[in-house]
Amino acid sequence: MSSTTVIAYQGHEGAYSHLACRKVFPNIPALACGSFVEAMEKVERGEAALAMIPVENSTAGRVEEIYRQMPKTSLHIIGEHFEPVNHCLLGVKGASIGGLTTVGSHPQALAQCDGHIKQLGLRAVAKLDTAGAALEVSRLQDPSQAAIASSLAAELYGLEVLQENFQDMTGNTTRFIILARDAKVPPLEEGKHYITSIMFNVSHLPASLYKALGGFATNGINLIKLESYMTGGTLQVSQFHIDIASHQDTRAMQHAMEELTFFARNIRVLGTYEAHPVRRSYELID
Repeated sequence: MSSTTVIAYQGHEGAYSHLACRKVFPNIPALACGSFVEAMEKVERGEAALAMIPVENSTAGRVEEIYRQMPKTSLHIIGEHFEPVNHCLLGVKGASIGGLTTVGSHPQALAQCDGHIKQLGLRAVAKLDTAGAALEVSRLQDPSQAAIASSLAAELYGLEVLQENFQDMTGNTTRFIILARDAKVPPLEEGKHYITSIMFNVSHLPASLYKALGGFATNGINLIKLESYMTGGTLQVSQFHIDIASHQDTRAMQHAMEELTFFARNIRVLGTYEAHPVRRSYELID
């Protein structure tokens, strides 16, 4: 199987990342990996052309591990995908909701279904991924154990869907980024909407972040995401990740980047890519 025809993802077959791969790249085989790091490294080594990586969920928030891993890689973001999540409560054939005692899934999925889990009085058990939890239930054949996973996982592992839409909130959606070894900046076209993702550091000085971001405000550019975390094993250096509603080749963006260089260090453009259509219902994309 050629790396040019493989997209890597974290999890077992039937994971939501697997579903996202099928949705966006239906003609490219998907490669299951044991961790997010492994999926990214497959791309860095040329063993996979792309990686489909979840970065945030509308209910449970960000996948912090990814933001901490991105500075350690040389990969580029070439696209994004918003995948609606329909969590299913799965059990072995013949199991009933009343007979369940435990439910396993990825911590993000458990958080997204926390209300329903507590309502049923189930003990939540964290697993590496949703589909892996379904596979474990299938292997154990214990009617008291359930998993929260996709309907595809139920189909693949011979489980029954005991309850669909088990998530606490409707409209539950996960945002994925698509990573590649080489940058792939789409040409700037009128009428299309773009996102540019950037990482940088600032000094621990009063108003340093305010000054670093000021250029985007003065140039009329909308910042749609700001993440921060400590780096370097100390509490002295802050790393920032921002998503910007603009193409890197616009004049306004170029002026804003010039201002950013005065107040920020280690600036890295992760990528410019087309904004997913779902953003139109959530955010202002100018």
